[in-house]
Amino acid sequence: MQRILSLASENIKTSSLLSSLSKVALIIGLCTVTPLTQAADRIQVSAPIYEFNLDNGLKILVKQDKRAPVVVSQLWYKVGSSYEHGGITGISHVVEHMMFKGTKKYPTGEFNRIIGENGAEDNAFTGQDYTAYYQVVANDRLEVAMDLESDRVRGLTLPPDEFKKELKVVQEERRWRTEDNPNALTYEQFMATAFMNSPYHNPVIGWMTDLENLKVEDLRAWYERWYAPNNAVLVVVGDVEPDQVFEMAKKYYGSLKPSELVPQKPQVETAQKGLRTIQVKAPAELPYIMLGYKTPALVSAKADEAWEPYALEVLSSILDGGSSSRLSRDLVRGKELLASAGAWYNGFGRMPHLLVMNGTPAKDVPIDTVKAELLAQVERLRKEQVSTEELARVKAQVIASEIYERDSLQHQATVLGSLETVGLGYKVMDEYVDKILAITPEQIQQVAQKYLIEDHLTIAELVPQPIDKSKPRFAPTFVR
Repeated sequence: MQRILSLASENIKTSSLLSSLSKVALIIGLCTVTPLTQAADRIQVSAPIYEFNLDNGLKILVKQDKRAPVVVSQLWYKVGSSYEHGGITGISHVVEHMMFKGTKKYPTGEFNRIIGENGAEDNAFTGQDYTAYYQVVANDRLEVAMDLESDRVRGLTLPPDEFKKELKVVQEERRWRTEDNPNALTYEQFMATAFMNSPYHNPVIGWMTDLENLKVEDLRAWYERWYAPNNAVLVVVGDVEPDQVFEMAKKYYGSLKPSELVPQKPQVETAQKGLRTIQVKAPAELPYIMLGYKTPALVSAKADEAWEPYALEVLSSILDGGSSSRLSRDLVRGKELLASAGAWYNGFGRMPHLLVMNGTPAKDVPIDTVKAELLAQVERLRKEQVSTEELARVKAQVIASEIYERDSLQHQATVLGSLETVGLGYKVMDEYVDKILAITPEQIQQVAQKYLIEDHLTIAELVPQPIDKSKPRFAPTFVR
């Protein structure tokens, strides 16, 4: 499941399933000797989710995990870059930066000072479909976190001087993480080509020209429109008592006034009518290529097609599910044609997205060879059914990944918050393993034949240009 957020600073997505495979290798052996259904049953035996709703519309989700006296508190807002329109792209991320610049109760700098004095960690992230703020605290400090976080739901002062300084920070962040990063720049151009009128066309961090023209008044309007209790979900996971969390949330969040939330007009991507290709010229040491196929999202899938996102999830893991997956085994280690390769599917957002493959050639290998090899992998999936042994391996990885990921309080809270804010609902989490286990070789071939076709394909190629060696190579710190 696509559970890791597309941060403003993160231009290339990775799924937690894929990113966890290095860890799961340790227990693959266990899962292959233990019946998968037994392992899945172990996952289903987990702590329940307690749900509360305040009168002002704030939803509260609480999950107990008492292995350590620690708690993660996350506040999720249903707003991100996919809510933005032309001229103000990147505004959700800029508001995220300004959320640390003070309220009347806690002026600029106080939030971080108090968090530090209490030995806590805090941060925030902006994605395509949401913006979230979190604190990791000792369980007897949860009230401190709630006091601070609830105060800035409605109380932000947005000082103009701080806005000007922070906008410069964001612009520098964009230069460093996108414009001076050839692969990230290729990804940005790739997304803008793949999507014509879906808001996924725009980067989370925003286009530079839009950032240059943002005004503090734009931020105030955006903040007042979206930062309301009835547009937020509070997720608390850790060593807590659910009833106490609810009472605490009622104390700190209960008096906040809701907004009148006007539904956005739908922005449905216009049907693609053929192959799209682009070249991106940028200073780089090596070429790079991305291939993306339009694919459905679970949130909008018809009832009789609701299995398709799970089949695509398994398909992407067959391509890139650890060292024994096809891209790594056949192209990186086998033929040694690629220095690196990857694949991922994003079907758990609030709108349809892509199944993406990428590759960097090994030394002296033409980029056209990389493209041909990646397309050959797609063609194989279309023509041949996956073997039962290979499918069993992928399913074992899914289960192993679930076991490891549920060790993380932060991850558990992130899954709950992201599923709620994209409109899927947190209960999808409980169905995930069973849905994956139900996928058959025939279904994988069906989605490959249906969606991995040239008319749904976008290809972006990075064409390396000479590198300016005088430019700094180490990332600056983007301190709020």
